[in-house]
Amino acid sequence: MKTSVLKLVCLLVVLAAVLALMPLDSIAGQTVDDHRVSFLIFNRPEGDKTYELTLTIPQTLYQYYTQKSHYVFSSRDFSKFVTPQAFQRVADTLWQLYDNPEDFTNAVLTIVHQITYEETIPSFYPVETLVRGKGDCDLFVYIAASILEAGGINTVLIFYEEQAHMQLGVDLGHPPADARVEACYVDYQNVYYYIAECTGSAWRTGWRVGECSTTYQNVSFQVSPLIGMEKTSIGQISANLRELDSSTINLQVSPSFMLESTELTISGQILPITPNENVTIRAQIPNQGWVTVATILTQQDGRFNCTWTPLSVGPIDLQASWIGNSQYNGASSNSYNIVILPLYFVALLIVAAVAVFMFAVLFIKLRHRRPQLPPEVSEPESQIITNPEIPQETPDAMPESFENTANS
Repeated sequence: MKTSVLKLVCLLVVLAAVLALMPLDSIAGQTVDDHRVSFLIFNRPEGDKTYELTLTIPQTLYQYYTQKSHYVFSSRDFSKFVTPQAFQRVADTLWQLYDNPEDFTNAVLTIVHQITYEETIPSFYPVETLVRGKGDCDLFVYIAASILEAGGINTVLIFYEEQAHMQLGVDLGHPPADARVEACYVDYQNVYYYIAECTGSAWRTGWRVGECSTTYQNVSFQVSPLIGMEKTSIGQISANLRELDSSTINLQVSPSFMLESTELTISGQILPITPNENVTIRAQIPNQGWVTVATILTQQDGRFNCTWTPLSVGPIDLQASWIGNSQYNGASSNSYNIVILPLYFVALLIVAAVAVFMFAVLFIKLRHRRPQLPPEVSEPESQIITNPEIPQETPDAMPESFENTANS
């Protein structure tokens, strides 16, 4: 009797354990669709083309990682959350677009910068973070490291214990060319690993590899090599890359010539029609370069308009641009040139006009005062009138009296 009861208890324990490990959706006889997430990436920093990267995460892969251990006892456990095998297809897809490690890395940073920031405890695996759609610095680092390692780019984890922050170190093989500041790096085992800040919400203009906040410069940190990262995976994330549709933006400015401190009218339109999008108006001002003068929201027909009062003088180039959205690539208009005339130029024109007028009046008066000479009287030319009824004498026919006188 006791043996039968013991067997029954063991059977119930085993059954409970099996049920506990089975997903609830399988118990209910339901199937859960795979998870899809999308990100936007550029063909290069400040590039002219935008692509949509769609990742499809199998439900079975997501369940696999939810059942793995999430405990972190020391910094050595960080690397177990880096799972390059699961991201192999993602890396292969990105290499179709980029041809160097720096552009590849900046694209990966663009991806993690689009994930919502939320302080998270405990840690999660990259697949879990993608499905959850939120995370914090270490979770973003795990995703970036997984993709980079799958793409054949060596990385290390950089942990700031006092600041409770984590960054990624990337072995580019050369200093980054697109960093907008002096590139930051850590020297680990005679290799320069350039800083990759994975936390940031301004993904279009966010941190690039080599750039680092001053908060984490000249402070102590710990480098963690990826000794314990995952070597195998039961599945992989699939990836699809699609270039966004093209768009155009036109610009009209009136007038082309104007005086300083005069209001200028700026208008234009985005095509295809895209309402509620921000259009940036920039002006190239002498001795200042390109500066943003206005940001305008498009109307329902895609049109925009505003006024601007230039404070400088001289030639100015104006240009309109928009960054695009999830459907269309951004675009920039042709430059429109205007000339701003200084106020003293009007005074010079008035003075010049008055001077010309006075000179014309003086010239007319002097012309009327000149003495008028009487007209010359020309004598009529002498003419020989021939009467056809009177015979004409010739030198051989002289009068008889004259001939007799001559003889005597």
